[in-house]
Amino acid sequence: MLGLVGGLLAAGYGALFAMLDDIRDEYGISESALGGVIGIGFIAGFVAQTTIAPLADRGHARRLVVMGLVINVVSLVAMAAATTIVPLLLGRFVMGIGVGMAVPALRRIVILADPDDIGRNLGRLLSADVAGFAAGPAIAAVLVGPLGIPAPFLVTAAASAIAVPFIARIDVSETVEPPTQRLAFDLLRIRPFAGAVALGCAVFLMIGTFDALWSVALDDLGTAEWIANLGISLFALPLVIFGSTGGRLAQRVGPFRVATVGLLLGSGFMLMYGLVPTGVAMFAIAMVHSVSDGLTVSSTGVAVGLVVPVERQAGAQGVLGGMQVLVAGVTAVIAGITYDHAGRTVAYTVCAILMFTLVGVGVWLARDQFGVRGDPEANAAAPPAVAAAD
Repeated sequence: MLGLVGGLLAAGYGALFAMLDDIRDEYGISESALGGVIGIGFIAGFVAQTTIAPLADRGHARRLVVMGLVINVVSLVAMAAATTIVPLLLGRFVMGIGVGMAVPALRRIVILADPDDIGRNLGRLLSADVAGFAAGPAIAAVLVGPLGIPAPFLVTAAASAIAVPFIARIDVSETVEPPTQRLAFDLLRIRPFAGAVALGCAVFLMIGTFDALWSVALDDLGTAEWIANLGISLFALPLVIFGSTGGRLAQRVGPFRVATVGLLLGSGFMLMYGLVPTGVAMFAIAMVHSVSDGLTVSSTGVAVGLVVPVERQAGAQGVLGGMQVLVAGVTAVIAGITYDHAGRTVAYTVCAILMFTLVGVGVWLARDQFGVRGDPEANAAAPPAVAAAD
């Protein structure tokens, strides 16, 4: 059921992502403005994950999940009705709030339910999330032609509304004492946690650029629309298949090690997207890129779960997710502007360079626990490496 929630929360955004070129052509909205639509949702997610999500550590995890799903339904209906930039921005902002308050609560519930299998279980959440994201473009591909742009939003909203009463009945047991801190930014004083956040930001730097430019770049290269939509679905497939495997790999080998290898490969793939001459070549690279990501992207969430106290999991995952979506939001805006004014090669090259830099920062911060792995309760019991004194 929790995986279903994650999938539904991701499906609406997946549909929006796939329809960016349709929205541009139908409503006359520029690439820069569409980058703003993507970006403002990420920024809203940052606010929700860092200020609302920590309430899940204080006995409100299930309530946040249900409220987040309801708010997401409202946002989907709003975007279905929008035909100009301002309503689209507002709908996407509300979507970011709903997703941002629910996702860290989902992760907390899963981590506390079975700490010994944190990698596998977080990987399963990733698989469900990506499956939902991939379903969005498939829904869009089927419905936009005969029924128009609003149809995918409304279908996803209806499915989410049906799921609300079932999710509201989930039994969540709180097994730890709630923290006294209202927010969780104090956790950034733990160096390995700060390193995990830096690596997680590199992941969403890649995602923000990819999301903002994929369909637009392929369209401008004269690639058939079905290839762009198929690319999104096929890119997601290895993340669905290998999510659980990648989570177990991160827990067994060490999440910092797995994340570093995956992100260095990812920066290379992003560079190649800007250099290849055709959309078909971009599609081929994306298929290899997706396998790498499927085995590695869950590792930053696993790293956070292993290096912070058990009773702070929702706050820690919220800080990680909040910083990630903030980076993705800013990146989406900058990538759209860069693409408009400097072209595809420059936009993807800038992303690759910044990813490489963040990986270096993350590895340096996590150096004291770079090889950490195993049980989060045992790791959290050890004295953390602190980045700065109180």
